[in-house]
Amino acid sequence: MKKSLIMIACLLLTLAAVAQEYGTRVPEDNPPVKQRLFFGGSFGLQFGTVTNIEISPLVGIWLLPRVAVGAGPSFQYYKDPYGSTVIYGGRTMLQITLVQDLNNIIPLGLNTGIFVQGEYEALSLEKSFFTTTPESEGRLFYGSFLAGAGLSQPTGKRSSMNITFLWSVTGNEYGIYDTPEISIEFFF
Repeated sequence: MKKSLIMIACLLLTLAAVAQEYGTRVPEDNPPVKQRLFFGGSFGLQFGTVTNIEISPLVGIWLLPRVAVGAGPSFQYYKDPYGSTVIYGGRTMLQITLVQDLNNIIPLGLNTGIFVQGEYEALSLEKSFFTTTPESEGRLFYGSFLAGAGLSQPTGKRSSMNITFLWSVTGNEYGIYDTPEISIEFFF
């Protein structure tokens, strides 16, 4: 029930933002595709008892001034005292900016933006590492939907640093995600 309410709330926010933006959009103000493209992603390192190395590049486009979509591959090496595994796959994301500049609302001198984000991640997992079934050879497909929000801090004319807090909406059957999943990404 709770997951359904979260998904419905995210859908309503998306529709409201898109409808508002579409109604105020002026067709002559559309920048060329080259100016609407962005690149970036995240890189993670953890060493110690648990080693975790993750690379997730991303390519995206601003469909509207407040709506962006992106996609990219994902690669992760994970090692703990029980073994090691390689996880790979891809992800797609939809990001809707709710507040472009928080300084216009609360004059604190920060140009931080607030956004909501949804992601679908499709991963290939080693059966022998994630299951205890007798037929644990090969790999299995695992798809999950994550939703949350974040802050965007501009670092230049076309670049920003985002911190995103995402929760797995479709479950965490194999224990892949923390709650929340926190990522810091750079876009340029």
